[in-house]
Amino acid sequence: MVKMVWRQFAMEWKLYTRDKGAMFWTFAFPVVMLLGFGFIFRGGGGPKLSVVYVEPAISSPKDAALCKAMGDLQLKVIRLAPAEAEARWGRGETALEVLPAGSGYRMRLNSYLLAQGGPTAGLVNQAWMMAQARLAGAPEPGRIPVSVESPGGRKASNYAAFLLPGLLGLNLLSIGLFSVGMVNVSYREKGKFRRLAVTPLPKWVFLMGQVLQRLAICLAQAVVLVAVGWAVFGIRNQGSYLDLTLVMVLGTACFMSFGFALSSLADTAESYAAIANVFFFPLMLLSGVYFTLDSAPHWLQHAVWILPLAPFLTTLRAVFNDGASLAGHGLALAVVGAWAVVTFLVAVRRFRWA
Repeated sequence: MVKMVWRQFAMEWKLYTRDKGAMFWTFAFPVVMLLGFGFIFRGGGGPKLSVVYVEPAISSPKDAALCKAMGDLQLKVIRLAPAEAEARWGRGETALEVLPAGSGYRMRLNSYLLAQGGPTAGLVNQAWMMAQARLAGAPEPGRIPVSVESPGGRKASNYAAFLLPGLLGLNLLSIGLFSVGMVNVSYREKGKFRRLAVTPLPKWVFLMGQVLQRLAICLAQAVVLVAVGWAVFGIRNQGSYLDLTLVMVLGTACFMSFGFALSSLADTAESYAAIANVFFFPLMLLSGVYFTLDSAPHWLQHAVWILPLAPFLTTLRAVFNDGASLAGHGLALAVVGAWAVVTFLVAVRRFRWA
């Protein structure tokens, strides 16, 4: 039996290496994403909040004091003439604008960008109080000290450290749903399974061979991505490599089995694409691949844990970024493991050669 699984694995690997497009999207594209976002947000955990400051007709010390105070609070101040600022506002490129109004100022918030403009407005008000205190020679308002550190107490110097595990998880999901599921539907649609049906190859050997081959691909892709993160951004695995490998193996088994199970629900590649996208986009957007859901409704933050990607990424980031052990993530691992077992059993039960 082991020899049969090994032969199936070798055959799947040969078929995969002939598809140059699949190799690009598996190995090169995640690296491009990591490099792109990593360099864009290299200065910290994300982009600076920006504010458009409309230059008054005659500048005064108070204007200079306000701009300096906004810069001290790490706001990106874009100083524009009134006509240029209005043109930028009309194009929808401004979240918050500070305009002169009589002897003071007023702020204009873009209704479509309140998530960005709201926090910026609070910082602008704080900067105005600081500027007034400086102009009056009075003590500045006290500020609460801020420290930047990861949940495990380790300071992350780049958004890429948060993004890298997210890309690893997203790549596993993509391979499971599209590489595994789509390939199997295509095999069935083109009649390749009917030819395999007359051979003595057991169904479970065929499925296991594909799972092991995709597992090898995912582990190789993870090594490439982690190596690029270390070489370019200085990102290192803070935890046990054994724990990291175990989490990756469990996630791979889960998402491969997920793809197999979904492929049994479709007869054509077109119908499978629709089914896969129903699962792919909610998982990608709601599981914390690119950002957290801390501003989402409380019920949604808990609901996404029913699906496998969110608990997987939580555990993966805890091990990789914070050096955590697996002992404190039993529930997350149980959720991912349950999805792996149930979907594999469904895939085996519903698998058909024709």
